[in-house]
Amino acid sequence: MNASNKTQWTNKSRGGRYRREFYAGSRYRFGADKDEDMPEGPELHLASLFVNKVCDGLRFGGKVEKSEVSKNPEVPFSCPEYTISAVSRGKEVKLILTPVADADEVASVIFRFGMSGSFKFTAEDEIPKHAHLRFFTVDVPRKVLCFVDPRRFGTWEYNGTWKPERGPCVMMEYEKFRENVFKHLSDKAFEKPICEVMLNQKYFNGIGNYLRAEILFRFVSKCYMDIYFMPFVLFYVPKINYSISFLARLKIPPFMPARAVLESVRNQSQVLNADLPLSKKVKIKKENPDLLQLCNLVPMEVIQLGGKGYDPGHGEDYAAFEQWLQCYFVPGMKSLRDSNGRTIWFQGEPGPLAPKGKGKVHQLLSSH
Repeated sequence: MNASNKTQWTNKSRGGRYRREFYAGSRYRFGADKDEDMPEGPELHLASLFVNKVCDGLRFGGKVEKSEVSKNPEVPFSCPEYTISAVSRGKEVKLILTPVADADEVASVIFRFGMSGSFKFTAEDEIPKHAHLRFFTVDVPRKVLCFVDPRRFGTWEYNGTWKPERGPCVMMEYEKFRENVFKHLSDKAFEKPICEVMLNQKYFNGIGNYLRAEILFRFVSKCYMDIYFMPFVLFYVPKINYSISFLARLKIPPFMPARAVLESVRNQSQVLNADLPLSKKVKIKKENPDLLQLCNLVPMEVIQLGGKGYDPGHGEDYAAFEQWLQCYFVPGMKSLRDSNGRTIWFQGEPGPLAPKGKGKVHQLLSSH
């Protein structure tokens, strides 16, 4: 391939090296970036839906088997017959093991996927490599539900609880999530850039690297203007026509102070609730969702796509997700490492809290 037909962009990550390549006439290819290849809230929820689908009507039995190489604990569960169902919360999935003979003796296993965790359902003689926990059906030929984790960063906990340090799920507990963010705006964590705070699972449980980029890219300017023109906006908000076209073209810089961004969201929400008729409120929320609404709406869009969501392994159903992306590793977008070494993709200026002297902004160029 001629060098003129290919744009390469490389950089170092905390745990290794990665490369992204964009070829003429094709979409980009994902490499093995430690920072990027990580399941987020939608992927965990899609995994729970997958478990519920493949395990529906099946009975499992015997001992839960763990691979010899996994450093995770044994799962001390053995039962002649039991069923499996699943539920997700943010970046965690719980498998519920219900004995057929005594439904009161329910057990559970909570999974955190790490960087490469997933569930697969196969025949017993086709158990995949890196299947570190296995649940066998009682029927012959036996089938196996496996927790597969090539990089072994994933963990599980038998009869555990959702991690208490994780906040409400942005997808399934939206109102609690929103309330939790506003309740803690005085926390020191919100002195950081908005793009970094969005990865803090104490407040944004389920948001990861690709989601924060897509959410900030979709965040329209009413909050951006509020930060700089707070007195003006608060005075005139009831009179503003929110359909003005130029407002929808401005994006929030990823390195804006998180507290300022979210306080503007709260202030606008209060004005919206107090001074506008219901029909206007519904229209504004639908046409111009605020940042916290997008933290719910954007992940739900991924879930509606089906498939596995973010799947750098290039499953057959990955094309729809690639086409859905508007910002994350899209040609024409810029990227910059935040203070934690994570890459944020964005459009326009990075914002006043961008790291100084720790790297430069890169731009992925289309080959066209």
